[in-house]
Amino acid sequence: MTAHDSTAAADFLNRCIAFLNESVTPFHAVKAMTSRLEQAGFTALHESEHWQLNPGNKYYVCRNDSSIIAFVYGTEDPLECGLRMVGAHTDSPCLKVKPQPDLHQQGYAQLGVEVYGGVLLNPWFDRDLSLAGRVSFSDKQQQLQSALVDFKRPVATIPSLAIHLDRGVNDKRSVNPQTDMPPVLCLSESALCFEDLLRAELLASQPDLDIDKILDFEISCYDCQEAARIGLHGDFLASARLDNLLSCFIGLESLLQAGIEQSSLLVCNDHEEVGSASACGAQGPMLASFLERIWPEINPREQIISRSLMISADNAHGIHPNFPNKHDGNHGPKLNAGPVIKINANQRYASNSETSGLFKLLAEELPVQTFVTRADMGCGSTIGPITATEIGVRTVDVGVPTFGMHSIRELAGSEDCYTLHRIFNRFLDRQRV
Repeated sequence: MTAHDSTAAADFLNRCIAFLNESVTPFHAVKAMTSRLEQAGFTALHESEHWQLNPGNKYYVCRNDSSIIAFVYGTEDPLECGLRMVGAHTDSPCLKVKPQPDLHQQGYAQLGVEVYGGVLLNPWFDRDLSLAGRVSFSDKQQQLQSALVDFKRPVATIPSLAIHLDRGVNDKRSVNPQTDMPPVLCLSESALCFEDLLRAELLASQPDLDIDKILDFEISCYDCQEAARIGLHGDFLASARLDNLLSCFIGLESLLQAGIEQSSLLVCNDHEEVGSASACGAQGPMLASFLERIWPEINPREQIISRSLMISADNAHGIHPNFPNKHDGNHGPKLNAGPVIKINANQRYASNSETSGLFKLLAEELPVQTFVTRADMGCGSTIGPITATEIGVRTVDVGVPTFGMHSIRELAGSEDCYTLHRIFNRFLDRQRV
């Protein structure tokens, strides 16, 4: 890597860290992306309004405040060059606050929480936790309003039980999410009213809000420890929510740098961690509806899709030095050895020989790895197969190799992020592929 590339990679990683720290929930991730898109000249679209899109312009549209599509309408005829798409997801496994969360036990105020997605629960103990999400409320005119909230400070923790009271904890620790995971907020003689806490926090950060009554909320716990470049030589990126905000950021950066000749698109869906079956999930109609509104006639739209390609980007499992037997011997991706093409014979990933070959052509001299799960183990999935099924586009599943996926703090290679960004840049270039 040249000195210029090293500087560009370091700057890229710093921007990535800032994005990760800002994007504490899917709602905040979409807000962070819209801010960057608007600064780059993208125009907001609203699904409830009529659209008039023109080649050479840039647009974005949100759904549920937690999913987003950003689109560069290329000047070249999409019937000839198709549409280049990058897909990712905004959600991450976490603990979500229940609708009636107020608990009072042994003189402590606590919150009832439920598990969202496949959370690795043990790392959540003894962390400095904050709270963030979306709050819906009525104003003085009895109109429905919503606002984002972020406490931005440690307000809760889930303390471990001392080893003296559980001598077998290091032999086998099973976690009951109902009884073991309620976070402790403070000492209190009675249960606090969580809705009052939300109202106070909203007004403290947004004093102009007209709040009559809190109606409902979607609030998640998150770790206050910020993302950081770590390791003796700075080899690693450590953060919460790398799965899959890392892919969202890499796709966003590449789209922002793309030219206006080639039509290109970034879609970041919510609810991937719970199956994608929602109005704003990959199994819902959001992307298909978007394409239909741009190209209403079915024949040209299908022609464009047939000439298109999607890169579905979602983190991959790096081979763990303490658990190498959890990988197939020939398919153990290493951190900082390049992004990974993910392959599964049973279509848990959408890659095939053609789309994998196209990705390798894009990479050229840049390192690329492959991942296939052990034949005696189950395999996760991504939005790739779902999107390919919904709209019929050729798709390849790729991702940055990661340790600790679905933990409260995950680990990726600091170089792999920039390598995938460089490949995405080539993908969105009209002259490539």
